[in-house]
Amino acid sequence: MNPLIRIWHDGRRAERVAYAVGAVLFAGGLAHALVLIATGGSWLGPLSLRKAVTFGLSFGLTLASVAWATSFLTVRPRIRSALLGAFTAASVAEVVLVSMQAWRGVPSHFDFETPFDTAVSMTLAAGGGVIIVTVIGFTAAALVEPGPDAPSLRLAIRAGLVVLLVALATGAVMIGRGVVAARGGDPELAYTTAGSLKPLHAVAMHAILVLPALAWLLRFTRSPEAHRMRVVTTAVAADAVLTAVIGLESFTGIDPLAAPLPLTALSALAAIALAGTGGYALSGIEPAARFVRVPHGKARGR
Repeated sequence: MNPLIRIWHDGRRAERVAYAVGAVLFAGGLAHALVLIATGGSWLGPLSLRKAVTFGLSFGLTLASVAWATSFLTVRPRIRSALLGAFTAASVAEVVLVSMQAWRGVPSHFDFETPFDTAVSMTLAAGGGVIIVTVIGFTAAALVEPGPDAPSLRLAIRAGLVVLLVALATGAVMIGRGVVAARGGDPELAYTTAGSLKPLHAVAMHAILVLPALAWLLRFTRSPEAHRMRVVTTAVAADAVLTAVIGLESFTGIDPLAAPLPLTALSALAAIALAGTGGYALSGIEPAARFVRVPHGKARGR
């Protein structure tokens, strides 16, 4: 059976729901992108449909990634379903509310002009809080519970969740800064101060897909676990360096596209190393990889 089809086939109910919802959110982001292109709308500013595009694509991908990566964790079924269900519901709320405000032509965040807009902004902030709590729960489980049998996959999932927490914490700082500025009567400053942290938020958001996917792909190669562990460790280190450099630039107000040469070189080397591990894994996949059942209905290559 195709590995991707098996992920769906062996998924628990909560995971299948998350995969389906993530696909819908991602498709919604693509649809908004097509509308923007067709209408020639602006891709800049807090009123642009771009926010519906980015939120749909990002949350759709992140939801599916979290559902898949955490499926390898040895978490009690009820706890897993509760955490993933809350993450799914909060993701839907975030995308729907942001898209609604974009179509209304008003900002989705830091908008306190009317009681309704205030309620939307506060709901978005609360949704972000729910997402942070659920990811903390998954991260705690990943660090405490045994997790996958393969140490390389276990490391990748743990690192991916920790970096995802960095992205979520950055988002919380963005919201906090923006709310303070908006409440102080300067909405333009709210978007400026919050926007400066977007590069870090974006880079850190998808480690939960990149790192576990790398470890998973390596299981379909002939490399022994010790070698796979070295490759994953290299990727984790490269991702940590890239995240740290982008974080330094974001919090010091440096534009990543106009950063000093040492920082640019360091982030470029980290990105190349990360991409190189992915290319290495893809090049070593055996076409006739077979699968066997493992606990909790998961599949692994042999």
